[in-house]
Amino acid sequence: MTEPAQAGPPPSEGAPEWMCTFADLMSLLLCFFVLLLSFSEMDRQKFKEIAGALAQAFGVQRKIVTYDIPKGEKIIAKQFDMDAVATREKEELGKKLVNEIRAHFKETENLIDVKASKDGIVIRMMGETTFDTGKADIKREMEPLLLKIGEMLEKSKGDILIAGHTDNVPVSGKWKSNLELSLARARAVTEFLLAHTNLSPERIATMGYGEFRPIESNETPEGRQKNRRVEIILTNLPYRISQTGEIISGGPSISESEK
Repeated sequence: MTEPAQAGPPPSEGAPEWMCTFADLMSLLLCFFVLLLSFSEMDRQKFKEIAGALAQAFGVQRKIVTYDIPKGEKIIAKQFDMDAVATREKEELGKKLVNEIRAHFKETENLIDVKASKDGIVIRMMGETTFDTGKADIKREMEPLLLKIGEMLEKSKGDILIAGHTDNVPVSGKWKSNLELSLARARAVTEFLLAHTNLSPERIATMGYGEFRPIESNETPEGRQKNRRVEIILTNLPYRISQTGEIISGGPSISESEK
């Protein structure tokens, strides 16, 4: 007997043609979800809880309590909101200081500069506004302004740097160098704020730069006047030294973290 003839063409070797299209679709979907994941920050604690639940479901003998499904957080939006709030707070404090200076210190208004940004506030008192030439004693007429600045800084957050600067004219008298004079002036402002306000000493750092960080040329009297200055800077220090001598990057102060 003869074998019956087969109907239709013989089957082709390999996977069906529709399988290629399906595989392409799955690859695109995988890339899409990986891209979504790259724009999110997973909560590690919740991820461990989900991983523990899966391990328990597959028979791994480890008890882990599971709560909610981990959700991604938008890093860019979150950081933008935090920066916007910080910038707004610094700008409002800067405006209050400017208004106080214009209202009560008009004669020295041109020698007092206030700049505010998201990174902090710089209060710059130039020339002989705070100290007489070659001296480190705070003028009595400037004490009310320093007191007002200290009261405003009490309500703020962050570290306070008090930096002294001089021009390049050699000093005489009891000062050995401009560096020593600048540090003495910064120390005088620091001691005044600590004695007359409720600022925490842990927030304050004192620095003296001498003539080595000018903001104007020392070739003119006007430039030297601006270089002779004391700066009160509200910012966040990039690192701290712990009580055990270790470097701690950023974050709250040691006194705040222990509370």
